[in-house]
Amino acid sequence: MHNILIKPLITEKMSNITAKDETKYGFVVSYNANKIAIAQAIKQKFNVDVVSVNTIRYKGKSKTQFTRKGRFTGKTPRFKKAIVTLKAGQKIDIFSQV
Repeated sequence: MHNILIKPLITEKMSNITAKDETKYGFVVSYNANKIAIAQAIKQKFNVDVVSVNTIRYKGKSKTQFTRKGRFTGKTPRFKKAIVTLKAGQKIDIFSQV
């Protein structure tokens, strides 16, 4: 279970979502994790009740870099994002858990 949650999402967009609805939090999770495993990992780590989990899978992008020695191509890693909705009245203090 400890390999499911990679890190919390602390972005401007996620901060706006959390500010509007204080029960929603975002996490970068393992690419192969399912919603049930994500909910169990959140419940175990933060001791809160999870109402729903929405997931988004992102593909890696191809990148090209031009240098003096020639052209290099590479790829950014793929990742999965989960937006977790908690039971009303419950909160996660992300900054103390990091």
